[in-house]
Amino acid sequence: MPETAARAELCPLGARCPVQDELTRLKEEHRRLTGLVQTDPLTGLFNLRHLMECLDRELERTRRTGLPTSLVMMDLDHFKAINDTHGHEAGNQALRWASGLWRKALRRLDVLCRYGGEEFVAILPATPLPRAVQTAERLRRALAETPMELDGRRVALTASFGVDVYLPRHTFSPEAFIKRTDAFLLAAKAAGRNRVHHRDLGAGTAPTALTPEERSALADGGDPGRRHRE
Repeated sequence: MPETAARAELCPLGARCPVQDELTRLKEEHRRLTGLVQTDPLTGLFNLRHLMECLDRELERTRRTGLPTSLVMMDLDHFKAINDTHGHEAGNQALRWASGLWRKALRRLDVLCRYGGEEFVAILPATPLPRAVQTAERLRRALAETPMELDGRRVALTASFGVDVYLPRHTFSPEAFIKRTDAFLLAAKAAGRNRVHHRDLGAGTAPTALTPEERSALADGGDPGRRHRE
């Protein structure tokens, strides 16, 4: 029997098609598994694997277009004390609370990831350092000014931030970029926490205008990282 005739018998007009149903199920399963590979199950943010893949693409884009890529690293302050005082599940809730606030405060083209433990990273495409510092300060205030609700109590949360920028003249790797930004985060922690640290804003910047093609490509990056620090 010809293949078209077999399909006609299998999927008559108006009847459900087992083959199509199975294809739909397989597509949905593929989409689910892809999401598991790219996302952190606790917060729903992108994970470390996706962070490194995306950061590598954005640095290449900077070298190609001249548009800077900024990186913001954030770490919840005194996270161990939250676990010790309120319990492990409270710590998990704090991670979800912070990630939810920060996701709402970022642009659609920004990429927010859980780096690991209580540390997060945001990739800010086509963003010069001054604007990235403003973004980090907005994220800091969003958390500090919005206490977490925990069993009828309000639990204050804060975080420390490090910010750096990748310019077209730079040649260091994504790993080195993260290490540079992490150094500013450590400086913020050492200086008293709940603050933003970055390098001198007087350094040169790059053009920030986006072409329609770049804007479309950046938007496709999505909106929704591994160490433990006290």
